[in-house]
Amino acid sequence: MRRDIFQAIADPTRRAILVLIAVQAMTPNAIAEHFDITRQSISKHLRILSECSLLDQKHDGREIYYELKIDKMKEIDVWLAQFRKIMEQKFQQLDDVLFTIKNKKK
Repeated sequence: MRRDIFQAIADPTRRAILVLIAVQAMTPNAIAEHFDITRQSISKHLRILSECSLLDQKHDGREIYYELKIDKMKEIDVWLAQFRKIMEQKFQQLDDVLFTIKNKKK
């Protein structure tokens, strides 16, 4: 099943996993040590993140290391950019109003 990238970041545990593996590649067991949930739950979250193409798996002997596919995160950034632009415009409008009010008081 192909999942949408926004399904991956909808869950706080998956967001926390992304933050962990953004720093360094980790095994599922190493990831699980950071959470108070079952190893099965971690595996489910890793599967969803992989289905969203946010993770790469690297095999080192019997160990599997998960790495963040940072280029895939750009999709989220592009989507968020539209909101950044809107907010920047609103802040600029607020700055203009405050500047006008300040100058009227002088």
